[in-house]
Amino acid sequence: MMNQKIKTRFAPSPTGFLHVGGLRTALYNFLFAKKNQGDFLLRIEDTDQSRVVAGAEENLKKTLKLFNLDWDNKKIIIQSARKKIYQKAAEDLVKNDKAYLCFCPKSRLEKIKALQKERRVPPRYDGNCRMLTSDDIAVRIKANKPSVIRFKVPGTGNTEFTDLIRGRVSFDNKILDDQIILKSDGLPTYHLASVIDDHEMEITHVIRGEEWLSSTPKHLLLYLAFGWTPPAFSHLPLLLNADRSKLSKRQGDVAVEDYLKKGYLPEAILNFILLLGWNPGTEQEIFNLEEMIETFDLAKVNKAGAIFNSEKLDWLNGCYLRKKTDEELAKLALPYFKKAGLKPDLSYLEKVVATEKERIKKLEEIVLATEFFFKEPIYDPKLLLWQKMTKDQTLKNLKEILSFLEKMPEKKWQKEILEKETINFINQNQFRIGEMLWPMRVALTGKKNSPGNFEIAEALGKKNSMKRIKKAIVSLEKL
Repeated sequence: MMNQKIKTRFAPSPTGFLHVGGLRTALYNFLFAKKNQGDFLLRIEDTDQSRVVAGAEENLKKTLKLFNLDWDNKKIIIQSARKKIYQKAAEDLVKNDKAYLCFCPKSRLEKIKALQKERRVPPRYDGNCRMLTSDDIAVRIKANKPSVIRFKVPGTGNTEFTDLIRGRVSFDNKILDDQIILKSDGLPTYHLASVIDDHEMEITHVIRGEEWLSSTPKHLLLYLAFGWTPPAFSHLPLLLNADRSKLSKRQGDVAVEDYLKKGYLPEAILNFILLLGWNPGTEQEIFNLEEMIETFDLAKVNKAGAIFNSEKLDWLNGCYLRKKTDEELAKLALPYFKKAGLKPDLSYLEKVVATEKERIKKLEEIVLATEFFFKEPIYDPKLLLWQKMTKDQTLKNLKEILSFLEKMPEKKWQKEILEKETINFINQNQFRIGEMLWPMRVALTGKKNSPGNFEIAEALGKKNSMKRIKKAIVSLEKL
């Protein structure tokens, strides 16, 4: 394998949207292959047709392309199209006494499982059909009894391998099950299909989730039965919730699609996924794809489960949003405004999103945060009063600021100029800054918390800003 070209694969099942754990598996396989000048291949594992969701395969491909995880095989392996290949392989194992036909009905298997549960022993097939003679088998076949093909697991010894993340791993063969490799409908199980496909695709490294660790000895025994050299195996740590339970839909979003819809950027999601179980050993936290390829090392993948920290994702996404130009951010945010029934002009939207650029964590927040730019705010006039200010004092201050701003030429209606000249006006007249700027900002936004007065005023324009301050004065006079 040392002189063989590195080949990894991502092999999702088309059962719905891509899970964040699946994206991490795809990313690590992609990075390892590219770091070693190898190939990253794609395979669709759809042998369980009862779980296949229409459109899921296309969505998987679309999602991988969105994250720039492009696969190198022009012809993607589709397992459901390879039924005859798996059948022949299973039949060959039977002929070579490496597997056997099992005719046990579901009712018998359930009774065995219940009894084992009662005795508190691991569930495994009891080998009943393993002892059938050729005559017994012929009789059952003639009677059209449904059957599966089970693999003959050695009853003694250990199956060992070196996991590139976990080190030496050993399994006692006595606890392994004679797993089904070909179902009664003629379709293979994951165990048989993945081994055959990985061999034919010349996969050198299998990088997959920890949940497949217990399946690895079964796969190694299949490789041995076929006389094939197995690939190297690496098992990634589980993704965990904050309470260290396994990440699941019951406790929140797990589909990549969910995070994209909320306005997390693909590059931020990928950066976050990278750090779930991998540590570069430096202080660097922001990585583009090229940097990921350059620095990725399987030896730096942790064994322990990785906590899915949503706050870290928010922070990373905020970093990437702030890197966008106002024009880029406006284009990204536009669909969220349209969904809310708003159709802002793109040039105006650039000014609007600029006011929230330093504050938002995801794009879906921006509509609610900036709604006052598109409709006049409705608020309790008492909000205009700052700290212990009286109604009369607030009215006086609003009229002072209105009078000053009305004299400001349109060509000076820019954030920096507005701020400089307004602060000078306040200081020259010995007004208190908070007592002048608080009612002005509330008049413009109707909010207790919002971006600064002058960036809001610039985005609104002079006409709208004056209109809102006048409206605030009227509402305060009526109080």
